[in-house]
Amino acid sequence: MKDERSFRRAQTRFILSSAIVYAFFYLTRKNLSMAQPGMLEEGVISTYAIGTMLSIHGIVYGLSRFVNGFWADRLNGRVFMTVGIALSALMNLLFGCTSLSILFAVFWVLNGWTQGMGFPPCAKMLTHWIHPKELATKMSLWNTSHSFGAVLALGLCSYLLHIGLGWRWCFIVPGALAALIAVFCFFCVKDSPSEAGVEELEIDGGKKEAESKSTVTSAERRRLVFGNRVIWLIAFANFFVYIVRFGFLDWGPTFLKQFKGIPVAKGGLMTIAFELAAVVGTIFAGWVTDKWFKGRGVRTCVFCMLFAALFSFGFWYLPSGAPIWQATLLLMGAGFCIYGPQALIGIIAANQATKEAAAMANGFTGIMGYLSTLVSGIGVAFIKTHYGWGAALCSFALFALVGMILFLCAWNSKATGYGLKEK
Repeated sequence: MKDERSFRRAQTRFILSSAIVYAFFYLTRKNLSMAQPGMLEEGVISTYAIGTMLSIHGIVYGLSRFVNGFWADRLNGRVFMTVGIALSALMNLLFGCTSLSILFAVFWVLNGWTQGMGFPPCAKMLTHWIHPKELATKMSLWNTSHSFGAVLALGLCSYLLHIGLGWRWCFIVPGALAALIAVFCFFCVKDSPSEAGVEELEIDGGKKEAESKSTVTSAERRRLVFGNRVIWLIAFANFFVYIVRFGFLDWGPTFLKQFKGIPVAKGGLMTIAFELAAVVGTIFAGWVTDKWFKGRGVRTCVFCMLFAALFSFGFWYLPSGAPIWQATLLLMGAGFCIYGPQALIGIIAANQATKEAAAMANGFTGIMGYLSTLVSGIGVAFIKTHYGWGAALCSFALFALVGMILFLCAWNSKATGYGLKEK
């Protein structure tokens, strides 16, 4: 009993400390959106250059998550994550101190790579700290960190600009804070229970991780990931999940202004509401997965994508003159639904690939997700230009339905790849 209490306390400390660190990854990534107006006003960069930089950043980030997934499975997660947030801090500081467009691109693309060093080690460490039967609930709670990080970026940068500091401080202050968090990560985040001085989890019929150091080869890790039909299905589904997610998040203030006639200031608040609703939706999706579907996350994702499609369609159908509260509720409904699958895909991948290849599996699903920026960025711009915002918003509903069908194809899959006897 004493050992169990010690483990639970250490587990709680790990979840909180790693979530704090990951939130600061988002602080040093989502701050660019708030700095863009000032950069354009000063003429230090063009709209086309920003758009291109964002697209390349997204692809590089996805590639980084994929490649770093291979390394994170082999290296100490605490050290790996510390290096990642420290390098992101450096890229932000350098970005804020330059005025050349080419250097903006170089530093932000490099930041995309270092940002990809955040989630893979977390995915690995979480599987060492949390039993598969609890992973959906507890990892969903952990996954709200990126929403809080995005809100922190919006709030902090808005304040810095409000008090008269220029756009550069939107990178300098987050960069300095992230450097401090790197120190916190090195000393406070523990790679595994044994590193924290407590007993390891009991998995596979009571066999403890500490008693059995992994001897899994690279070929076996690749088989666990690329030989698993479920991982392939959720990876392709993730492509469509991220189109809807980034479609609303990145274009929100713009289509709210141009399509619904909502002022930019109110549109920004509505986008924050979208992100806050995502926090609740993420937690709810994890709870439903463990309590109702016994760890089968794909089943939760089917319903989430269905309702995301309905809310997206409802938002498109809502007349421009409708009260703002109606548009806000529909937008929040979409955020509530779409972030459940976004979180659960990482959980499903970790459970399916087991702790031996959790980071690699999340790297693979991650790169598929971030390839979606080709559609959510350039693709949405093309649809809007030629067919209008109505067609673009309607396409979000269609993309959500395609994602739902892919999840539905994995409906009968087992909850994990550990070989545990399922009821």
